[in-house]
Amino acid sequence: MTRSSLHLLKGTGYLISTVSVALLAIASWDNASKSPLLIACLLGGAASSVIGMFCRWLSYEIEKRQEERR
Repeated sequence: MTRSSLHLLKGTGYLISTVSVALLAIASWDNASKSPLLIACLLGGAASSVIGMFCRWLSYEIEKRQEERR
């Protein structure tokens, strides 16, 4: 596998993980909506998970660009 295809695979994996977080949040919304604390936890957890995946993807993107410059 080339570096480019590995990079694409990583990005696809993070996209799939982001979609799965959204689907799990949607499935949990009915019970969480009964309590403001649970809503905050659900939204905070989903957002932090997506932000974390974005940061990891961004680090791969930065590494890829640095390697291309060399």
